[in-house]
Amino acid sequence: MTDSDLQIAGDILEVPHLLPPPRKHPSTVAEFAGLACAIAADRDRWAHLVRHDATSRWYHRLSAGPGHEVWLLSWVPGLSGEPHGHGRSSGVLTVLAGTLTERTAHGRRVLRSGTQRVFAPGYVHQLVNDALEPAVSLHVYYPGLTGMRTRTATNCGKSVQPAA
Repeated sequence: MTDSDLQIAGDILEVPHLLPPPRKHPSTVAEFAGLACAIAADRDRWAHLVRHDATSRWYHRLSAGPGHEVWLLSWVPGLSGEPHGHGRSSGVLTVLAGTLTERTAHGRRVLRSGTQRVFAPGYVHQLVNDALEPAVSLHVYYPGLTGMRTRTATNCGKSVQPAA
């Protein structure tokens, strides 16, 4: 007979007083990804807010907390964002409905509903709705966005200067 930690201490979930207190606000990549998953699962929180604009990408700041922002975006078929970075922000992108294509300097990736991508500062990409149905995505940025730098489509490493 061998003794295991579980046999000696019991199930840790049965003794909640031994668990560390939950953090009031997310602070790790895993916690931000978890926040995005929790929001995605709570369709009543976001579905009624979604709008589809045939001429531009629609977006709505869903919430903000210490050091982060949560954005809801919709994409009609054929709509694309410009290649861009997110300044000093890291992020979690979750596709809530439909399909998006992510383009980077390394190629393209199809992101279906439920797909989640995590990216670090300096990451440059372009999102496109190549599908025949609208798409909805959730974006968590930490720290919150202070700006998005548009990049050239041919050379994602160089900034495009806005026209005067």
